[in-house]
Amino acid sequence: MTDRNNPSEPSPEQYLNTLQVTYPVLDPVVRSIVKALQLPTGSHGLDVGCGIGQPTLALAESVGPAGHVIGVDISTEFVEYAKGLAKVANLSERTTFQQGDFNHLSFDDNTFDWVWSKDCVGYNLSESLHPLKELIRVVKPGGSIFIILWSYQMLLPGYPILEAKLNLTSSGIAPFRRGMKPESHFFRLLGRFREVGLKDRTIRTFVGDVHAPFDEATRNALIEFFPMRWPDVESELSKEDWAEFKRLSDPKSPDYLLNLPDYYAFFTYSLFRGKKV
Repeated sequence: MTDRNNPSEPSPEQYLNTLQVTYPVLDPVVRSIVKALQLPTGSHGLDVGCGIGQPTLALAESVGPAGHVIGVDISTEFVEYAKGLAKVANLSERTTFQQGDFNHLSFDDNTFDWVWSKDCVGYNLSESLHPLKELIRVVKPGGSIFIILWSYQMLLPGYPILEAKLNLTSSGIAPFRRGMKPESHFFRLLGRFREVGLKDRTIRTFVGDVHAPFDEATRNALIEFFPMRWPDVESELSKEDWAEFKRLSDPKSPDYLLNLPDYYAFFTYSLFRGKKV
C-alpha cells in the first residue's frame, strides 16, 4: 500500500499495473507462506492492505469452501479490481472486498480467526502501534496475526558494490529513515509484538528466486522490479553510479541485465507471527 499523499508515489493506476505485472514472480513465495500457515479449514480471516487481491485469493483457497476472507484496501480502484479477479477465479463466494483504512477497521472486536497483512501494516509501525492494535482488536482470543514483509533482495548479479550503494539510498532503506531508532526497524517487529502482548512470537523467511531463460510474464515482472525497488535515487548516487545503474536497468540498453543468459536473482519475504492472548 503506497502513500497516496506523496506526490512522488505512482498514481493508483500506475501502481495497479505494477501489482498486476510483478505478481507472477511473487506468487510462488506467497503460496509457500500461505501453505506454511496451515490455516484451519473453514476459518474466517482478514487481509489488510489487500491491494488488488491476489494474496487474498490464495488465502481463500487455503481455508476451503466453508471459509471466508475479507480483503480491505484504502484504494477503491484496487477493491473493484480485486472483485473482478475473484470472479474470474470462481472465488467470489469465499471472498469479500471493501474499501477501508487499517487505522480504523470497520469490524467489531473479536471478529476474525486470523488477520494477514502483506507489505502494509508492518511498514507503518515506527511512529505508532495503533495499526497493529487494530489488527489485534478484530481477532478473536487465540487468533493469529500474520505480518509479511519484503525483507531483502539481490537483483544485480555481478554488481554487488553498485547494489550496496543503491540499498543505502532513501528508497533502499525505506521505510526506515536515517535518524530513526534501531528498534523501529521492521526487522525488530517481534519487539513490537511483545509490546502489544502477543504470544507465541515467531519469524520465518521465505526465498523467491528467478533465473534465465524467462517466460514473458517473468521477464515483464523483473523489468518492473528495478524502478519499483529503487525509485527516485538519482540525486543520491554519483554520476558514475547512476550511469551504471541506468546502463544495467534500462530495457533499451545493450547491457541490460535481463538479457544475460546466466541472469539470477533472489528476494526474501519474512513472516512475523503472533497470537492474541
